[in-house]
Amino acid sequence: MKKLLGLVCCSILALNSFGQNIKDGGIAIIPEPVTLSKTVGEFVLPKKVIIVTSTQPELKQAIALLHDRLSIPTGSHVSVLNSSAVATVRLILNKKADTVLGKEGYRLSVTKKGIIIRANEPAGLFYGAQTLVQLFPKEIVGNIVKNIRWVSPCVQITDYPRFKWRGLMFDVARHFFTKAEVEQYIDNMVKYKFNLLHMHLTDDEGWRVEIKSLPRLTTVGAYNVKKVGYFGTFAAPGPDEPRTYGGFYTQDDIRELVQYAKERFVNILPEIDVPGHSLAAVVAYPELSCTPGADQYHVRSGEKFMEFTKDGIKAGIDNTLCPANEKVYDFLDKVLTEVAQLFPFGYIHMGGDECAKNFWEKSPEIAALMQKEGLKTQEEVQSYFEKRVEKIVESKGKKFLGWDEILEGGIAPDAIVMSWRGMKGGIEAAKMGHEVVMSPTTFAYLDYMNGDPAIEPHVYETLRLSRAYEFDPAPDSVNSKLIIGGQANLWTEQVYNVRHLEYMTWPRAFAISEAVWSPKSRRNFDDFFSRVEKHFDRFNVAETKYAPSVYDPIFTFKSLPDSSVQVEMATEVKGLDIHYSFDNSFPDQFYPKYTAPLIVPKEAAMLKVITYRGDKQVGRMIYLPAKMLKDRATGKNNNE
Repeated sequence: MKKLLGLVCCSILALNSFGQNIKDGGIAIIPEPVTLSKTVGEFVLPKKVIIVTSTQPELKQAIALLHDRLSIPTGSHVSVLNSSAVATVRLILNKKADTVLGKEGYRLSVTKKGIIIRANEPAGLFYGAQTLVQLFPKEIVGNIVKNIRWVSPCVQITDYPRFKWRGLMFDVARHFFTKAEVEQYIDNMVKYKFNLLHMHLTDDEGWRVEIKSLPRLTTVGAYNVKKVGYFGTFAAPGPDEPRTYGGFYTQDDIRELVQYAKERFVNILPEIDVPGHSLAAVVAYPELSCTPGADQYHVRSGEKFMEFTKDGIKAGIDNTLCPANEKVYDFLDKVLTEVAQLFPFGYIHMGGDECAKNFWEKSPEIAALMQKEGLKTQEEVQSYFEKRVEKIVESKGKKFLGWDEILEGGIAPDAIVMSWRGMKGGIEAAKMGHEVVMSPTTFAYLDYMNGDPAIEPHVYETLRLSRAYEFDPAPDSVNSKLIIGGQANLWTEQVYNVRHLEYMTWPRAFAISEAVWSPKSRRNFDDFFSRVEKHFDRFNVAETKYAPSVYDPIFTFKSLPDSSVQVEMATEVKGLDIHYSFDNSFPDQFYPKYTAPLIVPKEAAMLKVITYRGDKQVGRMIYLPAKMLKDRATGKNNNE
């Protein structure tokens, strides 16, 4: 009898555990809350919904979110009142601060009788509202009335973020995206509690922010020749090809974007990337270059001009600002004066990455600067530049932030480091006492392929969802107080439109959101992916694109002594079967199932592969020609 009672008690505890709630299909919250307990029963949305809250302007977006989602797809009538004895949803700002919640946390109570969200600050109510939306059926994100039972499980949630900096970087320089498209990106990121949009505003392909004192930055620097294909392989544009592709944000556009983001509790971090990646600025104002003939340069359209070698970066044309030229610092002072006024966020990102120095090595002006300042290496030349730029940034009342290359040659005294070349630079900076934002290629580069290069738009590396989920911004070896957060970066060399932007962002941004919001101790990929699949369903309803690559196989190729090729296959998620063919036909669930490494038949022209879950196709048909198999087995064109 005791054993039976013990079994019953364990079963009850399991049903109330977070993992079980997810698996029963009722609850799938991303990012995972700090604590969640499911209670008995469900809340049924009435036909007349009353939201009771105060009239503070900062609550506008939380109210608007709930008003729209509880009315448009449900057909319910929603009223918003300052006070009422009866309420469907109450949004309450604590009169006395709840010390557990901080500025962005919330407590969400859903009972059979109603819903209460409490927070210390409006941001917390906004995030609580986002979580509440995730508790309702997936159709809640749609815009067509559905005749279904609009119910939420009864739950008690306490939630707050792990890090204050929870970011996504959006490169609008390589390809220009409109103000409306950036706003759409903000709308999607706040659903998953991101609070920082890093806008990469300048690069070799375009200058995207209006600077009134330097009009050629946008009249000349914002446009190039449109090219479509694989970026970095294009031929140089001809002299008669129209330079009309691109665009820029007016200062009014920026103010409107900043306000739009602020209302959704998002800060916008501007990045002006210098001294490298500055071709658009040099084309507009050639006198900023160290190199004679810069007045013949053009804004890049994707043609190759950089070589990344073991001996460093070599550029075919000089895309850098000249550290030995005082005009450069006057230029940056003008730029930063206007940028600082447009963006109220307390940081300005000044790039510092991938600066090719081969033209500096040949410059008499740089040689004179080195002698004058006692600089021994080109890295110290860049450090001299960064320290001067830091002073300009600080003179505008902002903090100076740069990529981890700013560590080379000596870091500026108060610089904040964004570590992208793995975690090493961030760890080094934190040990030196500098604040750090972690955004490593190893876990957080959303421009990398989602899956195998046989099916993905080709980039030089793959970052799978399971790998992104391993991201931990605060390694044990450093003072966690100096790690202010993390972010994922989406460079857009190969991203030409919004639909592909979405494909590259989701679902890997789900993993990053959980890394920067949720408790580290709750990390479990199987549990996480069970929730991701529920959000795939939501994205289908919302018509938001995402990458299904997690369902596609992981391939490993090996060349055998007899010159044949061995193929091994695995899956990121459990419970999938891999079916294949070598006879040029299209495999389905009735074809051979992969169970052990395969030897490619001598005369086979093609391996075709697909994944199923039971009798349901989940993966995409992948085609691997025999030549590709051999090349990848011998290390040619192998991006895994």
